[in-house]
Amino acid sequence: MSERTDAVVVGAGLAGLVAASELADAGRRVVIVDQESADHLGGQAFWSLGGLFMVDTPEQRRLGIRDSRELALQDWLGSAGFDREEDHWPRILAEAYVDFAAGEMRSWLHAMGLRWFPVVGWAERGGSLATGHGNSVPRFHITWGTGPGVLAPFERRVRAHMAAGRIILKGRHRVSELRIVDGTATGVAGEILAPATTARGETSSRAVIGDFEIEAGAILLTAGGVGGNHEMVRRNWPVARLGPAPQKMISGVPAHVDGRMLEIAEAAGGRVINRDRMWHYTEGVTNHDPIWPMHGIRILPGPSSLWFDALGNRMEPPALPGFDTLATLKRILSTGHCHSWFVLTQSIIKKEFALSGSEQNPDMTGKDWRAVLRNRRGRDAPPPVEAFKRHGEDFVVADTLGELVDGMNAIAGEPRLDLAHLEAQIVARDREIANPFSKDAQIIALRGARRYLGDRLIRTAKPHAILDPAHGPLIAVRLNVLTRKTLGGLHT
Repeated sequence: MSERTDAVVVGAGLAGLVAASELADAGRRVVIVDQESADHLGGQAFWSLGGLFMVDTPEQRRLGIRDSRELALQDWLGSAGFDREEDHWPRILAEAYVDFAAGEMRSWLHAMGLRWFPVVGWAERGGSLATGHGNSVPRFHITWGTGPGVLAPFERRVRAHMAAGRIILKGRHRVSELRIVDGTATGVAGEILAPATTARGETSSRAVIGDFEIEAGAILLTAGGVGGNHEMVRRNWPVARLGPAPQKMISGVPAHVDGRMLEIAEAAGGRVINRDRMWHYTEGVTNHDPIWPMHGIRILPGPSSLWFDALGNRMEPPALPGFDTLATLKRILSTGHCHSWFVLTQSIIKKEFALSGSEQNPDMTGKDWRAVLRNRRGRDAPPPVEAFKRHGEDFVVADTLGELVDGMNAIAGEPRLDLAHLEAQIVARDREIANPFSKDAQIIALRGARRYLGDRLIRTAKPHAILDPAHGPLIAVRLNVLTRKTLGGLHT
């Protein structure tokens, strides 16, 4: 027997919580359904670093960053690359979001209790033309409390409405059908899954113990991610734009991010667009303490590490650390291999390596200022980074370049790197460091980054020769393609 409500929200991630709380605020009765447990609210957002794209904020202005709605929209459109008929509504939504980010977004979130780390991050710096890809200025506002900090006010709102009877949350309810009557979605149906005792993010049972049906005047689908389903990622891969899909990938999201709802919506008559637009990272490392299958973590690099492809060739701009993810992904895959290498020093890893994700930043997730300051003193990198350096299967540490290359070849197998070829490129780069002038685009970008106070304070090491023993030991990191974001979805 079906139940009736005003609205059904499918998916208890951040988008679902926001939608449900806004509907309940407006007096609607809402049912939230999710295939995972009811106590695991937040979806992918829980595991995130909590970075928010905001424009012309007090945090930016304190650091001397001049931003504007016009500049942000120029950057957004340059990065989006809208080029097809179905981009009409995505373009309108992009403009609306930039208006929001430059307008009420910060004050709205601030009123709910959100606060932000005082140093604004500079993600996706671009590296080509002013109208091309990337952020012209730092805009990455890291929420104090990371992903859980972003979720907290919306979870509070949802639970308050639950206590008042306006929202019902049904965990372990997996939607497998949208009910359509005369061309209108009138409800959802699916299976009730067995209760799960697995920890958040772990793969839970899919044993079915019953079924359900809910009728509603409005159906909101907020569950379109595909990053945990590598088969679907490969099926949707933009071969013409990026080259063949990687044979090996690691997962930046749990297995339940499986893309099921896109196919279910399409089967019911919904239109899915831009399947080929995904955002997968190039700086993934295998988690030495995994939670979900093929669990990977993204390195958030500063601008100093040298980046080599699988054949040992230093990559050219815009394939620089933190500059242009998609261009770098295409460049890496052009070799016929799906991994690449960072080569750096202890001085660089200490100041420039951060790991994405709430669980990899316990000091910021726990809102512990003392730990934040303590972890950035001394010669070591923050403890989570040092743990990867010691235990991560993708890390090699050595005192000499010869030993480093031996270690790189030991973990990668094929293709084998040539010591003389790698050394010649590093020596050439180091010669440029000794000169106040340079034609090396990465060194020019590095010096430009240090003009920004935030980078100079916590994200960019003082320029130095990679082969200078005073800054050692040497470190190499094998980088894998890491699945993460889905940019296509339902045409709304």
